[in-house]
Amino acid sequence: MCQNAFANFLLFLDELERRKIAYDIVHVRSDTLMAQLYVPGQRWEVEFYADGRIELEVFQGSSGVKYVKYEDLLERLGPYSD
Repeated sequence: MCQNAFANFLLFLDELERRKIAYDIVHVRSDTLMAQLYVPGQRWEVEFYADGRIELEVFQGSSGVKYVKYEDLLERLGPYSD
């Protein structure tokens, strides 16, 4: 990832497009942009902060919220396929 928070967000969205993962962009805090991802049985919220931090929460049915390291995110989404 590069140092620029906005550039990181754009790179991430490009990867979601390549992997054909459905998402919405949400702005709920003054210092973040969020991508909400929709994978079977789960909703993921990935927040990109203006200062460069990235936070990820996974909402999964009745089992609640899981916190996942951003570095593991794309691996957890699975391999890229056309």
